[in-house]
Amino acid sequence: MSEFELDREAPVYVAGHRGLVGSAVHRQLQAEGFTNLIGRSSAELDLRNRADVFDFFAETQPEVVVLAAAKVGGILANNNYPHDFISENLQIQVNVLDAALEQRVPRLVFLGSSCIYPKFAEQPITEDSLLTGKLEPTNDAYAIAKIAGILQVQATRRQYGLPWISAMPTNLYGPGDNFDLTSSHVMPALIRKAHEAKLAGADSFEIWGSGTPLREFMHVDDLADACVFLLKTYHGDLPLNIGYGSDVSIGELAELVAKVVGFTGSVTRDTTKPDGTPRKLMDSTRLHGLGWAPAIALELGIADAYRHFLAANAG
Repeated sequence: MSEFELDREAPVYVAGHRGLVGSAVHRQLQAEGFTNLIGRSSAELDLRNRADVFDFFAETQPEVVVLAAAKVGGILANNNYPHDFISENLQIQVNVLDAALEQRVPRLVFLGSSCIYPKFAEQPITEDSLLTGKLEPTNDAYAIAKIAGILQVQATRRQYGLPWISAMPTNLYGPGDNFDLTSSHVMPALIRKAHEAKLAGADSFEIWGSGTPLREFMHVDDLADACVFLLKTYHGDLPLNIGYGSDVSIGELAELVAKVVGFTGSVTRDTTKPDGTPRKLMDSTRLHGLGWAPAIALELGIADAYRHFLAANAG
């Protein structure tokens, strides 16, 4: 494998290949002609089991690893189960990264999250903001785990010279999303709420908080395209932001989702619920400077996500 060309016949392991991000990366690699893709469901391989992970890497000998596996959830789940989010994500990351190091995997990308940045970071958030302030308390446990992953990748680079990289996606949505209202992120939760309100003939559906926080959203297929692009082109130590480039308020997003779904009622706000970080817009200047840009507009992306939601819930 040359510095800027991936062998499309080499074994490629996508950790978390059935999740929102991993499945999109898997589809993108297939579309680009990679023929030796490796995936294991959580039932087949528990990434929290260190011995099993090491055995798996020794058996499969991947040359490229995309670490997209993680315990994820929305503001409610993160706030209610902080121990689970930090413990399980640290176990997954350390096991996969250490096993990859033992096999001297030449190319690896670790996927983090925009929540790694301080709650009141200057907007748009640059990669240099990492570790410069306090985190949002509702998801600080998950954020610390992801920060640890970034630092382990950087430490591996320094100590062993492997050109591993980290990428920080913005808020993602699309095919394969989790639509469970108790554990989902805001986009799938809004899609489900609007859909159920439409079916019920309701006058309104409710969102958490004031609706004023600003968030950036990217379709997961754009993220997958960016990941493969970075595997082929980027070898730097600095984690790179992968963002859409603009944001929208949660209230405006709810109205847009209602439009796409075909719900004609109103959107109400439960201001007793937390807002979370007031704004979180990624500065993706470095990535865009490498020649990559997103292709899926927000409204079209929501329509695609809604189609997949309907297909998954047909009958």
